[in-house]
Amino acid sequence: MTEIKTTNDYLLNKKVRIIQSDDAYRTSSDAVLLAAMMHRIKSGAKILDVGSGTGSVSLCLAYRFRTAEIIGFEIQEKLVELANMSAKVNGFENLKYFCHDIKEKKTPFDFCSFDYVITNPPYFQPGYVSENQSKAAAHNGQDIGLDEWLRFCIKMLKPFGTLCLIDRAEALDEILSLLYRKTGNIQILPVYSKKGQDAKRVILLAQKDSKASVRILNPLIVHDEKGHTKAAEQILRDGKSYFEIDF
Repeated sequence: MTEIKTTNDYLLNKKVRIIQSDDAYRTSSDAVLLAAMMHRIKSGAKILDVGSGTGSVSLCLAYRFRTAEIIGFEIQEKLVELANMSAKVNGFENLKYFCHDIKEKKTPFDFCSFDYVITNPPYFQPGYVSENQSKAAAHNGQDIGLDEWLRFCIKMLKPFGTLCLIDRAEALDEILSLLYRKTGNIQILPVYSKKGQDAKRVILLAQKDSKASVRILNPLIVHDEKGHTKAAEQILRDGKSYFEIDF
């Protein structure tokens, strides 16, 4: 492995250790919030983390769901190496990361083979490109759009499997149009940084092949005048699912 200058960081109030690079894309609270949407996973379920980055989403899942088989796909080899190191130091034998470009026709696992696909896709922000190559890839993708990204995620799901994703709130109309007639039973969680502000993020659950209608969930407000809200603390520190928290 090429020598990489790393830092030892933690998630879920030091319940999970994560190894990150000083000069590459690093995790944010978005990853923990996204992982918190997964709830009551059946034993032996297969979960795919598409664009797994530093591994933060699937590391949180591996901590909560010890009997699930969890796989991460990430295009940046450096991040794959670090994520596999993180899985090892945490003792998560049910978690493995693969270096994979989702534009390739062949995949390390068959299409329609996962019960859940979870993803924090590049935010595809027009006009913004970081000078850091790793961060630019994470925020803007590499020659791939949101439509192709979501098509791949849906292909990897079993019939009636569940897709879980986070994105900018302003991308919601595009996301819903891309999911139209491919998924149903869509649940939308608006995420607000502070009360009284516009939502900055949305998290969606969608079921492949379902015809059920859309639901908008009770919004999550992350910060108040004292720091994190009670609801956010239960997710970010206690490792609870959104569906378990006390508002």
